[in-house]
Amino acid sequence: MKNIEKHQKHDEYEMLKEYDFSDAVRGRFYRPKKIPTTLRIDNDILIFLKKKAGEQKIPYQTLINSLLRKYMQSGNINAID
Repeated sequence: MKNIEKHQKHDEYEMLKEYDFSDAVRGRFYRPKKIPTTLRIDNDILIFLKKKAGEQKIPYQTLINSLLRKYMQSGNINAID
């Protein structure tokens, strides 16, 4: 019964016509979902990526993900051919 009384005050809530989002931060609470997968990479490429990740002080998986995202966003899908 207490819950009903507690929530009744929200039943009459009306949204404002406008809200000020000028100080809002886009994507502040967004966390992309990571999917575990197996990826077969040549040893020399993996060594190179691990070295670069170590220089940047980030995990090598993060570096790989970042490189793939930049490639994907570039739209240059035919760059491999």
